[in-house]
Formats: sequence, C-alpha cells, structure tokens
Amino acid sequence: MRPNIPPKSRPVDIVLSPVDNTLLANLCGALDENIRQIETAFDVAISRRGERFTVRGEQANRAAQAIEHFYVLAREPLSVDDIQLGLIELTNAPVRRVSAGESPADGPQLVTRKAELHGRTPRQIEYLKAIQAHDITFGIGPAGTGKTYLAVASAVDAFERDLVERIILTRPAVEAGERLGFLPGDLAQKVDPYLRPLYDALYDLMGYDRVSKLYEKGAIEIAPLAFMRGRTLNHAFIILDEAQNTTPEQMKMFLTRIGIGAKAVVTGDLTQVDLPKGQKSGLREAREVLAGVRGLAFTEFLKEDVVRHPLVARIVAAYEGHHAAEQKT
Repeated sequence: MRPNIPPKSRPVDIVLSPVDNTLLANLCGALDENIRQIETAFDVAISRRGERFTVRGEQANRAAQAIEHFYVLAREPLSVDDIQLGLIELTNAPVRRVSAGESPADGPQLVTRKAELHGRTPRQIEYLKAIQAHDITFGIGPAGTGKTYLAVASAVDAFERDLVERIILTRPAVEAGERLGFLPGDLAQKVDPYLRPLYDALYDLMGYDRVSKLYEKGAIEIAPLAFMRGRTLNHAFIILDEAQNTTPEQMKMFLTRIGIGAKAVVTGDLTQVDLPKGQKSGLREAREVLAGVRGLAFTEFLKEDVVRHPLVARIVAAYEGHHAAEQKT
C-alpha cells in the first residue's frame, strides 16, 4: 500500500553522483525493496528513473538525505537489515552524515560474535555506558528498544573479557501456575517457552555450540526468578528480564541477591504488566524507591529507540496516542 501523501507537499528531486550502476543496484536492492523500506520509515512516496529520484511527502527532505546517505555506503550490497538499522541511526541523529569508509559505530564496543554490534540510538549508547559504569542498571521502555538484547550482549562482553565467571539470566514466570498445569513435563520444561527469548539472544551472540557447552559447565544459567531465592550470586552478570511482572517482594529479593564482583541489569516495559489486577509492579516500585540511590543507573527508553521494522515505532506511537486520548475522555 502506497503512503497517503498530502496533496500540497512539494516533491524533492535528487540526482545521485557520480553515477554508478553497481552502487544504484546495491542501494535499491532486489525489486527496489530497500527503497520501499525508506518509504515506510518516512511515510513518503519515492519514484526513480536511473540515478534520478523524486520524493513526495511531509518528510521528503529527510528521505532524500537517507537515499544519499545509503548511496555512499552501497559499495557492497545493502540488505534490508542494513537499511532498517541505518534508518534508525539516521532518525536519531539526522544531522550526522557518514562518509565513505567511516564506521557509524559509537559508544562502547562489545566483544561478541557480532562485531558490528553497537548502540544505535543515543539512549542505547547511554544504556551501554551505564551498564559498564554501574553494578546495577535498570532499562525501562517499550518493546523493540534493545533493552534485553543489549543487556545480554553486555553480559557476553563481560564474560569474554573475564570480568565475570558466570552469566545468569532470569525472568518471572507469571504464567507458570494453573495456566500451564495442563502442559507435560516438570517446572523447568513448563517455563522454558518464557525463557526462550534469552536463549535466542545468547545463541545469536555466542553461537549455539558454545552456549550449550557453557550451559553444561554451569557458566551460563537461565532460570525462573523463583529459583534465585536464598542464593548469593558472586562474580556473575545477572539479568532480570520482563521485570514489570515481578511483585515488590520479588524485586527486593532479586536485588539483594547481588554478591561480590557481580553486575546486574533489570529490564522491563511498564506498559505491559501481566500481574493480577490491583497488584503493584515491583519494577514500578523500584523506580520510585531507588531513584535517589547512588550507584544505580536508570535508562528510560522511548518509542524513538525502537530497533525493529520501521512500522513498529509508528505502531508504538499510535498506541501511545490512543491511550492518551482515552485518558482525556
């Protein structure tokens, strides 16, 4: 479906130079798929004839800058992922232009299997710096902002640099009661689907074989939050994911598990609380109670930090607008 372009918007014409058919092919992608991604991100319509592009829409100037930006980077074929991630960086830093051969990476560089991994938005960079500088860091914000993935990447980085001896990933399994009682298997097997996103992030950053070996050795542990009770976690990098679904008691229990040489990251989205109605979120209370405590860091992500398909940020914005309108009525 083509964007809904206002009739009075003035088109922007650009001519890419020097003309190079290989660069043009790499820029546009198969069946102009990369151009379609730029259209979606800026809600514009783009037409082209050879190296000449015409852009129509309220954000035509920004879309034209994006086309010129990617043309410089098109010495190699650009995948849809390259375009989508690049668009996020442009959206958050539109005045910054990348020259040929320059790396767009900024902020802390992490040692993982993905050498190109880095913060894509100012708040992601701030988040990575906070994790490195503090023993306990909170990452709060909507889905798709990289809270969990960057936390796992930071854990892998700390492990690879021998700064910690173990990686421990945990989630509150709020659905692990009666709603899962009909499923076969023991408790670990019942809650495994809710821990799967943590496995997927580790596999992506370390590889399946290495994660499996480290898991067998106990160097990596993935478990429901209830399994943390009564333990003291030393020399470990601990991540509590989906923390909006903790109770205040569970959150206090988790934070007091932190031992010598340990680092913890707590992530959650306060707009997606699955606790019973009337039950206060432990993450919400922690943000209120611990806001003034030295040694802790809080990073609040916004819809602009969403690092997924360009439509996701607009979906988040639409829901925010809808909820705000409901509250006024």
